[in-house]
Amino acid sequence: MKKKRKVWEKVLCTAAAVAVLAGGGFLGVEKFHPQKRSLQIIGGDAQQTSAKAGAEGSQKASTEGGMKIDAKAAVLIDGNSGRVLFAQNAKKHLPPASVTKVMTLLLLLDACDKGKIATNDKVTISENAASMGGSQMYLEPGEQHTVEELLKGVIMASANDGAVALAEHLSGSVEEFVDDMNAKAAEMGLKNSHFVNTNGLPVAKHYSCAYDIGMICRQLMTYEFARDWFTAWQEDIKVGLPGKEKDFTLTNTNKMIRTYKGAIGGKTGFTQDAGYCLAEAAQRDSTRMIAVVLGCKDSKVRFAETARLLDHGFASYETVPVAKKGQKLRTITLPKSDQQEVAAVPEETKNISLDKSVACPVKKGEKVGMIHIYDGNKKIASYPLVSDRDAEKAGFMTLYIRMIKNLV
Repeated sequence: MKKKRKVWEKVLCTAAAVAVLAGGGFLGVEKFHPQKRSLQIIGGDAQQTSAKAGAEGSQKASTEGGMKIDAKAAVLIDGNSGRVLFAQNAKKHLPPASVTKVMTLLLLLDACDKGKIATNDKVTISENAASMGGSQMYLEPGEQHTVEELLKGVIMASANDGAVALAEHLSGSVEEFVDDMNAKAAEMGLKNSHFVNTNGLPVAKHYSCAYDIGMICRQLMTYEFARDWFTAWQEDIKVGLPGKEKDFTLTNTNKMIRTYKGAIGGKTGFTQDAGYCLAEAAQRDSTRMIAVVLGCKDSKVRFAETARLLDHGFASYETVPVAKKGQKLRTITLPKSDQQEVAAVPEETKNISLDKSVACPVKKGEKVGMIHIYDGNKKIASYPLVSDRDAEKAGFMTLYIRMIKNLV
């Protein structure tokens, strides 16, 4: 039986502190420089060894074991580290159809999470939103729905009218929202996407790629409060103007939530130009996989090839957690602080730049080092270490008493 490869969630690389006395004085220094370390796996056991952090590993992956996916492009990504496990034309520019909505939903769920909008906000449907064709909730100008109802419509029924109504509610106009979509792609380092609308209806210069869609989907799936909406099969809502409401059943276009073990949600898409597309996330135990297929010839192939990608991921890889959030990994000495030392602990926030030194005072949650994940000598992911407490500058008397105690 083929042995699974390890996909490391968080492997300690930095955050050992060195305290040096400034000019030989008792006050010490305020800064430390991280010592880089890595973990390697030998015979299944973790062994810590000193190592220099190499250049960022390439995200390119070739077709593994001769596997060929029946799609114009495909990618399989480890949902924890973001490592590409399989790629086939993964950065080729293609029309994404309604899979575009993974970016639309990412902005909306992030706005809900940060309190910019609320799920119980009332949204008035505009003429523009109601005019959208394709998949829709058949909304009429002037009727009102909550943000939550519209989000369910976008997630489950791929509602183009709901997507436009939400974009207008958050950003004031579709144009502003689309600018935010492209800004978010740039912030995430995604260089092969350009969005022109919120829903993926065919239009010139609107494109993405399997890799970018996969990375967006990976981040989208971190919003746990929306999990029930992604995995719901059907839900009835009322649509229409007051006095003329009628029942409308939202049915999830993503059949994999019913047929694939561990499926936690995703987004389907189809146009004549784009073909059948799907971005899907699945989780088994602590292992999460993100699979994307673009340009399949029919819906049956779309679901079958996505399942094949996910099967490959779960059969070949497993996630091995090396550090948990809040676990003390290293102690940083701060001689001039009232705390004298703080612990470096893992923190879940991503995309924080590495500080070259840490200065007192230090705030709880402030980054003090990094965790780097290695596959052999190749760095495949990084996570920050943050201080577990506040550490303010100590007063003269505190430092003096501390010095006397050290001399006794």
